[in-house]
Amino acid sequence: MENRLAGMLSPRELLEANDPEVSAALVSEERRQAAGIELIPSENYTYPEVLAALGSVFTNKYAEGYPGRRYYGGQDFTDAIERLAISRAKQLFGCEHANVQPLSGAPMNAAVYLALLEPGDTVMGMDLSHGGHLTHGAPVSHMGRLYNWVRYKTDPSDQGRIDFEALRRSALEHRPRMIVCGYSSYPRDYDYAPFQSIADEIGAMTMADVSHIGGLIAGGVLANPIEAGFDFVTTTTHKSLRGPRGGMIMCRKEYRKTIDQSVFPGLQGGPHMNQVAATAIALGKALEPEFRDYCRSVLANARCLADALLAGGADLVTGGTANHMMVVDCIRSFGINGREAEETLDEIAITCNKQVVPDDPNPPLRPSGIRLGTPAATSRGMGAAEMSRLGECIVSALRSPGESAGLARLKAEVQALCAAFPAPGVSL
Repeated sequence: MENRLAGMLSPRELLEANDPEVSAALVSEERRQAAGIELIPSENYTYPEVLAALGSVFTNKYAEGYPGRRYYGGQDFTDAIERLAISRAKQLFGCEHANVQPLSGAPMNAAVYLALLEPGDTVMGMDLSHGGHLTHGAPVSHMGRLYNWVRYKTDPSDQGRIDFEALRRSALEHRPRMIVCGYSSYPRDYDYAPFQSIADEIGAMTMADVSHIGGLIAGGVLANPIEAGFDFVTTTTHKSLRGPRGGMIMCRKEYRKTIDQSVFPGLQGGPHMNQVAATAIALGKALEPEFRDYCRSVLANARCLADALLAGGADLVTGGTANHMMVVDCIRSFGINGREAEETLDEIAITCNKQVVPDDPNPPLRPSGIRLGTPAATSRGMGAAEMSRLGECIVSALRSPGESAGLARLKAEVQALCAAFPAPGVSL
């Protein structure tokens, strides 16, 4: 009876029939994503084709090892899609080798460190409050405890630019084995050449974590660290690439075996082949001319949103944005902390995240700022006019966080805006 029922119903109908609690949560999340706007820079709406692959029969298949060198049989089609993903990554980024198996961003970075470094080695990375990531040496992370991290900072008095002369002096003093650049809340593009030059001077390896901007690099609108000679480049496959949640490591061919062995069997077991298939799809999409147009729109929308916030009196870290994101100092701008700002914007159907600002005196759960980004809004087809209006709504809400009637009016306006720009892949 159960098999006959499965043959008559769609997977979603089966879910609703057999697990109404999970089904209800899924439907509610679809409604939330459709009715509100995601402005968290690390979030995006993936392609419907990616969702199809994630829910495909590739979920059923174990594929420990690499194409042509698997531990289980039945690998004809897993090998084909992994080779396709690798080929597309190499074409997009101009790298000599790509590993597409990392399950997410943190283990992706850990795999590089564990492949090339010994416990206690010195590594240089950006300070977390200045825009770095947990895996770039934050003391609360395992990587932060395993290695000796020397942290560099931005210069807030120079609109958040990096003082490369100070970075060079620190590198000459501490002699790190690896210099890491990349960010999770730094509203600028990187100049990769000085990092590589300093690393060459002291004989260090270079790694760029471009998780936030991987899609923008693939789309040709931001600089590519591979062209500057970096040894390793890592990126997540969601965010600006609009793929599945996963990671990817790119490197020079001489590091291929070391990196591959670090990912498997060093750090993880069999890859999630449904994720690898979805990664291949997203990379294929990124090779199309429309993706370059999308990336240009992401940057243009970010500038429009930043201009609207600045016009409303918001204080932006680095004074604006040169990529897809911006960080608002809410204490200085509106007299409320980042948690209060996040909760206020939730009330008007705008999703953001609380965020520390450089050398933030406040704790991480009640930081001074919020972080905003435009990839998801751009995926919905929004443009300059919508970004300007969203900026005005954000300023209005944060200036009067306790005014229920005003927040209700703003929510209605945001939801009407979202109704005019449907969320890709979300069907109600």
